[in-house]
Amino acid sequence: MKKTILLTRYLPFALAMLFASCEPADQSKSDKEKFVNELIGRMTLEEKIGQMTLLTNGWEVTGPVLNEDYRQEVIAGRCGNIFNAHTVVYNRVLQNLAVNETRLGIPMLFGYDVVHGHKTIFPIPLAEACSWNLELIEKSARLAAREAAASGLNWTFAPMVDVSRDPRWGRVAEGNGEDAWLSGQIAAARVSGFQGDCLSNPFTMAACVKHYAAYGAPMAGRDYATVDLSELSLRSQYLPPFEQAVKAGVASIMTAFNEVNGVPATANTHLMNILRNEWGFEGMVVSDYTGINEMVQHGYAKDVKQAGEQAVAAGVDVDMQGCAFLNYLKKSVQQGVISESTINQAVRRVLNLKYDLGLFSDPYLYLNDSVEAAVIYSKELLDHALEAARQSIVLLKNEPVKGDKLLPILPGSKKIALIGPLGDNREDLMGSWHAAGDPAKVTTLKEALMQRWPESQLRFARGCETFGDDRSAFGKALEAARQADLIIMALGENYKQNGEAASRSQLGLPGVQQELLEQVAAAGKPIIVLVMAGRPLVLSWIDQHIPAILNTWHLGTKTSEAIVDVLTGKMNPSGKVVMSFPKNEGQIPVYYNTKNSGRPFDPNNKYTSKYIDIPNAPLYPFGFGLSYTEYSYSDLRISRDTISKDQILTASVLVENRGEVPGEEIIQLYIRDIMGSVTRPIKELKGFKKVRIEPGQSIKVQFTISEDDLKFYRSDFSYDSEPGEFRLMIGPNSANYLSKSFFLTN
Repeated sequence: MKKTILLTRYLPFALAMLFASCEPADQSKSDKEKFVNELIGRMTLEEKIGQMTLLTNGWEVTGPVLNEDYRQEVIAGRCGNIFNAHTVVYNRVLQNLAVNETRLGIPMLFGYDVVHGHKTIFPIPLAEACSWNLELIEKSARLAAREAAASGLNWTFAPMVDVSRDPRWGRVAEGNGEDAWLSGQIAAARVSGFQGDCLSNPFTMAACVKHYAAYGAPMAGRDYATVDLSELSLRSQYLPPFEQAVKAGVASIMTAFNEVNGVPATANTHLMNILRNEWGFEGMVVSDYTGINEMVQHGYAKDVKQAGEQAVAAGVDVDMQGCAFLNYLKKSVQQGVISESTINQAVRRVLNLKYDLGLFSDPYLYLNDSVEAAVIYSKELLDHALEAARQSIVLLKNEPVKGDKLLPILPGSKKIALIGPLGDNREDLMGSWHAAGDPAKVTTLKEALMQRWPESQLRFARGCETFGDDRSAFGKALEAARQADLIIMALGENYKQNGEAASRSQLGLPGVQQELLEQVAAAGKPIIVLVMAGRPLVLSWIDQHIPAILNTWHLGTKTSEAIVDVLTGKMNPSGKVVMSFPKNEGQIPVYYNTKNSGRPFDPNNKYTSKYIDIPNAPLYPFGFGLSYTEYSYSDLRISRDTISKDQILTASVLVENRGEVPGEEIIQLYIRDIMGSVTRPIKELKGFKKVRIEPGQSIKVQFTISEDDLKFYRSDFSYDSEPGEFRLMIGPNSANYLSKSFFLTN
């Protein structure tokens, strides 16, 4: 009865929003400008600075709690935004403070790191990027926004679009891999998902693309470290995803912790000039957590007051948690260091966002108890969490054992041993930044296997933890292995071993898991290894000795169900990696779109660019992923050998499913510019298509290439194409393809 009442109350509200105008509630842009300017004219300097201040909410065992000092700042109009506060009941109390107990009644923004789900957790972004399914990725963001907005939030600190070629950096878990073009496509999809067509729709929320910029290229892979790269690399490899997010209409941008070429990103006027003047971004810029204050440690500001001045002068509108603006900016204006017109411009961007979110028309727009109860952990969200997890799994190896492949596991009465620290685990499966996700909602892999195979004899042994050197449980694991017909090893990282502040110098299995695996493998039984991690790990020993490997990442609330679907063949894996997996740490950074040297690799010539102890190539290249069926590529054709700048080239290839089960294949298009005024990468991803192919079926897949696909940043930083020879490559990954040449003329 209670559920029926909730849905009855929820449905009219949902329908009303479905047919609502996509204009902000207060109508036109001119009306917004008039409203905001009039409001700024009524504000004191302290109230303006308050709108530029973002402070955090705390959480205790009993629930959310606001620091009493912060509460007083809100009432005084000196804090206009709060993050880490959610649930409708609690956020309504905070909004009441802002609306009813301050002089001007300006509503608050409520922000949170909804990185890959709010309560219902989807795969970590790196994993979901491996689906190469932009529609699925956009839907994940849309549903995450719906659930977060239902819980009283209207602003998410996502998506993270930092390109990274270094898996030692823990925050690769939050990104989209090593390729700038693909990351840009995903960035736009996530922005569209979070924001929808209309920010004043209470089922959407403002996105905040982060971290601007080049945060994914820290020295030695250490989080927060300096970044030193050329302007050409910055523009070619690290800025494109941000530009795509801006083109998609992202509402806000977060600055990075790092410095870029000697200047902290939080006060980097060069980066801000690109953002504001070259790309035309008119939205709000927020610092990362205490990022302004940290410029003192960088050695760029003598004190926090000066750091605040540098940040606001560069174009930062909101100070996250550092209180640099709150404590010092009024004095900076009074001293004439910062003009009040600069303050007004920052405040205008904050108020514009609140206006666009519909908060001036209804401060309680996101605070509906019935909606919250109906949306949180709804069937639609849980079903999508399962589908997203299934499509994110990557099959890395599936070699026959005594003539038969281990995967998928066929029905039967096999005795199965599940061994490893992640086999009976809940929270780690959700991954880093799992927001408000509840581990109690997660099924363990052990439970999921028992539900799927009640007739089989499943025996679980933890063996060890994901950390430390305790081997005391090895004995039970080895006993389980000896009694089994098939062994499934659930190994990898816990959720704290990747993500922010989780850089690792060695990327093998942490703790004593590798030792456990080697001892279990010595039993001589068939083994399937599940690698459950937030980054590419070094899997060379596993690849050499284990016949079947699934990289299952951290997949969120429905991790275990998705894994079992793939193990049993209910789901044919289709994911392909978006970061190259190194053979060892010495190869890092290793990535597909490298450049040739004057002495490119030649295995028969010592004096070429190579290692003397391992090959140059990664263990698994960008775009790699296997299937339970086999695909063949043939008959690559191009519509013409030469195109002018106003012509289109069409390329096609036949892809055949030669196996016995249907599957989805990700066909990838790469292009190489043979010679340019600056040296060009050996290949660059320029397109992909994910298609379903039935057994025995051949599909003709087509791509179109225009001059825009051939443009690049030149030495003067202009973005254009140059006539000459190009090589077009189509295949299943960046290392295996068919190719043809064509020419671009003036």
